Amino acid sequence: MNLEIITTPSGAELTSIKYNSKEFLHQGDKVLDKEGKVYWKRHAPILFPIVGSLKNNTTIINGKKYEMSQHGFARDMKFDIVNISEREHTYVLKYNEETLKMYPFKFELYISYLIDNNKLTIKYKVKNLDKKEMFFGIGGHPAFIIDLKNNKYRVEFENLEENIRFYQLDAGLVSYKNNYVNESLLSNKKCIEIRKDTFSHDAIIMSGLNSKKLRLIENNKDKLEFDFSGFKYLALWSKRNAPFVCIEPWLTTADYTDSNQVFEAKKDNIRLEVGEEFECDYSITFK
Repeated sequence: MNLEIITTPSGAELTSIKYNSKEFLHQGDKVLDKEGKVYWKRHAPILFPIVGSLKNNTTIINGKKYEMSQHGFARDMKFDIVNISEREHTYVLKYNEETLKMYPFKFELYISYLIDNNKLTIKYKVKNLDKKEMFFGIGGHPAFIIDLKNNKYRVEFENLEENIRFYQLDAGLVSYKNNYVNESLLSNKKCIEIRKDTFSHDAIIMSGLNSKKLRLIENNKDKLEFDFSGFKYLALWSKRNAPFVCIEPWLTTADYTDSNQVFEAKKDNIRLEVGEEFECDYSITFK
């Protein structure tokens, strides 16, 4: 089998993706800068039950205040193994005393990694086990190895993007201003060049995309194809001079700067009725 993955119960996170023996996934705390500091300790965290930051890291649910750090708690919790085989890795996180202190809903969150030749599908499933309607956000955050010192990279969409909307972050919250990110990022209405300063003002967040797929291109050769069908938002992110780029499919975003912090009113939050399930997935085809 040419595509091999390694995952861990810690955050149900991918820690390695090798295609034809070549590593594609950022190796976290093993990758250091010139000063010996870690660029970013993670590989491909799961964002749940929020994407991005809450205003003041606080939200109000059923009239009570709860604190939650950026991107939610799932990425920092130990999942239980459901199945590990050559072509499938599946994990589950079930609500517990710790999660209920941050998020007062009873749930099960399943993460599956499914291999089909050179294609990896990442599937999320959320079950509402509570006796009330639950609300949540969800998204992916995989980081792919790049080498800006020796190579040129771009993200190229499958279709022309006539109506794309860019969002700007202000201290981690979505701003109504647009001083830093705009259509000038998009060459020929189709490509975003990845340079050392591309992410000087944090992530590039987009919606209104006509495309459902993109390609990460290295020196004019395809590195991978990314299918984000069904996701409202797409984000690109890295740190300055870092040897990786994150391609992030999101269904929700951070709070807006004028958020009233009421979780039920949070823009784009997914509503799940008692006993219902929600599923979504994205896929990566390696070249």
